[in-house]
Amino acid sequence: MRHCESHSLVVIAQAMGKNTPKAIRGTQDIFGAEAEAFAFVVETFERVRKLYRFRRVEMPVFEKTEVFSRAIGETTDVVSKEMYSFEDRGGDSLTLRPEFTAGIARAYLTNGWQQHAPLKVATHGPLFRYERPQKGRYRQFHQIDAEIIGAAEPQADVELLAMADQIIRELGIVDVTLHLNTLGDAESRDAWRAALVEYFRAVKDELSEDSQERLEKNPLRILDSKDPRDRKFVADAPKIDAFLSEDAKAFFEAVTSGLDAAGVKWTRAESLVRGLDYYRHTAFEFIPDEGSEAASKLGSQSTILGGGRYDGLMESLGGAPTPAVGWAAGIERLAMLVGEKGEPKADVIVVVEDDTANAQNHAWYVLHVLRDEGYVAEMIATGSPRKRYDKAVKRGAGAIFKCGYETHGLQVEGSIEPALFELLERLS
Repeated sequence: MRHCESHSLVVIAQAMGKNTPKAIRGTQDIFGAEAEAFAFVVETFERVRKLYRFRRVEMPVFEKTEVFSRAIGETTDVVSKEMYSFEDRGGDSLTLRPEFTAGIARAYLTNGWQQHAPLKVATHGPLFRYERPQKGRYRQFHQIDAEIIGAAEPQADVELLAMADQIIRELGIVDVTLHLNTLGDAESRDAWRAALVEYFRAVKDELSEDSQERLEKNPLRILDSKDPRDRKFVADAPKIDAFLSEDAKAFFEAVTSGLDAAGVKWTRAESLVRGLDYYRHTAFEFIPDEGSEAASKLGSQSTILGGGRYDGLMESLGGAPTPAVGWAAGIERLAMLVGEKGEPKADVIVVVEDDTANAQNHAWYVLHVLRDEGYVAEMIATGSPRKRYDKAVKRGAGAIFKCGYETHGLQVEGSIEPALFELLERLS
């Protein structure tokens, strides 16, 4: 055994070679059980988004840099430190998309999608950020994303959150709770922001360097700082509830009562914020419960799905004021919580017992009929003819169909549905 293992390592090393390019840091090659878990997340998302009547969209992988700098904000780490930006041959500054929302907002404005408002759209695919790779975080990563554009009513927030909750449940992920907060309307947020600036100015010299910089530009982001120098002041910082207008209170109450009616469990998270000025009302994250298996699997990357209402985003891109709400979730993180998924077994394995043309052709005919009927089927036709049947048994198909010059027929290894049994009997 040791000899075989060392030999296989030598073969792999020889196959790769000294000059074989390696994967770029922060990217991943997904295969086997991990790929099946990844696919399970996407398939579940696609199935549930159809239940909620969200329309599928496909977005460009790159946009003009200004789409993201104007939408995400020049002061954010994403824009200032993490974007993959480059100049193309025409001299335009382009950026690989670091998130979906900005591109969808641009498409809504430039393609006349306003005619479909309220527009419910969903997508998934790769995103790109230059950041330090760690568990559950990559430089090329993948997200599922859902948005409702043109709906100012709290019912839109409830529907998005109910959809997210159902996806998580149908993935079999447990011990995850929706953390929910309100940022108020524009009036509420402006008053709260002014109070935060006044509060943190009094202790400015004791704040972290990042928070001192954010104080004038983005004071809400101090509230979610992880730096101990900031945390000791955050607990006593002014709370949004003291500044909520009557309309903002009514909006949040409609969201929470709707979630209760939809059976979505939630908890209030007063420190949950969004730093950019165009965010309004609902902000939310689905977070594994402390001490749960889900929390231990994800490590420090605790949020698995997050989003909020961004009623002011369209204006930053030159459009008319347009209410909107959305969320995104990392496919890799969800797949980590799903766990390994074995490759599904074939309904039928067709074993070619000898190498005659008659046996080969009959096997191809059988495969053609089976697949046309919707059955998962594969063929074993290489290697020693005496060992082919044993290979099929090890793969654990529901049924094995043998094709040979002198003999062919059905070999049942487990219980199969009558329709498949009848079909294989006819093919014999």
